[in-house]
Amino acid sequence: MSEFLSEDIQLNFYDSVASIGKSKWSRVFTDDNPFTQFEYLLALEQSLSVCSDSGWRPQHLVITSNSDVIAILPCYEKSHSWGEYVFDWAWAEAYERNGLEYYPKLVAAIPFTPVSGQRIGMISSISEVSREVVLNRITHFLNQTIKSEQFSSWHCLFLPQNDFKHLSHSTISRLGTQFHWQNKQYPHFDGFLAQLVSRKRKAIKKERKAVAYFNYDFIDGDKASKEQWQGFVHCYQQTYLKRSGHTGYLNADFFSQIASSMGRQVRLLLVTNDQNNLIASALYFVSNTHLYGRYWGCLEEVDGLHFETCYYQGIEYAIHHGLTVFDAGAQGEHKVARGFEPVETYSNHEVAHDEFRKAIYHYCQQEQQHIKQYMQDLACKLPYKEKDNLQ
Repeated sequence: MSEFLSEDIQLNFYDSVASIGKSKWSRVFTDDNPFTQFEYLLALEQSLSVCSDSGWRPQHLVITSNSDVIAILPCYEKSHSWGEYVFDWAWAEAYERNGLEYYPKLVAAIPFTPVSGQRIGMISSISEVSREVVLNRITHFLNQTIKSEQFSSWHCLFLPQNDFKHLSHSTISRLGTQFHWQNKQYPHFDGFLAQLVSRKRKAIKKERKAVAYFNYDFIDGDKASKEQWQGFVHCYQQTYLKRSGHTGYLNADFFSQIASSMGRQVRLLLVTNDQNNLIASALYFVSNTHLYGRYWGCLEEVDGLHFETCYYQGIEYAIHHGLTVFDAGAQGEHKVARGFEPVETYSNHEVAHDEFRKAIYHYCQQEQQHIKQYMQDLACKLPYKEKDNLQ
């Protein structure tokens, strides 16, 4: 097991993942979560979906010992709070009302991706004692960085529970919730439905029947044609345009790059009519255990098509391929009626201004109690016949 002394550790910011390099990155991010892979973040940067102009200036924190990279924390200098999904707009507004600058801030996160996973990648050979040493050095370094008034605050979003607990000893902890579908070794979709109360089972069958006349085809990202990718991007952009007035955080170049560099972890779901015309499309990612529903778009508004494309097709795919969890994205308590269970998400925050830190700390403490009660209330509304056997 590798041991490190605090005085031997150096920390530096890098302005791109390319300047760090794939070999060093892959040495510390060793799992198969698609969103912490070098290729994913490289595509974000090279496509300019992530850059200073978009308000996401890369400032990746690289931790070394004797010139060897032992840990990396993907970070960004933010000039706004869009695309984070841990909402702090009220904090920024409070700063503004008091004549203070909240931006820029430093955010450790995966841009536009509210998916929990490794945020502090470390070499696998590190001991538990050294891991704590490194975490403490990171926290101290970031605290010193914001005290220098370069940033108002730093934030680490959607990190694992163990790291959250460690950082919570010296930072502000914040609890959130999402809704994930858990595969309880269902043999098929009907096996899942059989575990639901009759009323909810009938409602899902009715929703699916209403859009059953469409064709639904999953295609591996590396096997999808250029035209199929262009069709997805068109759906994605048109839906964002109708909903938000812009064509989305991600551009066509980003999707082209991930199709080329990590297509094996991508699944395109194409929805067509009997004339083989594209009606809707969705983008999924897969790991060994998880299915991640990320983006979707439609060219025709059809009742129930979103539920089928983004939820039920995903559940069927997860069952068929033996995946244990389906993460269909942030928010949406309407997922509960469709079998998605509330799960906790975690973030840590540190604020340089003493008075605001106290206020934000108390706010987050109160918010945690509301989140826990909210999750308990929603757990009581799950559609399963036997709720006491849920994880």
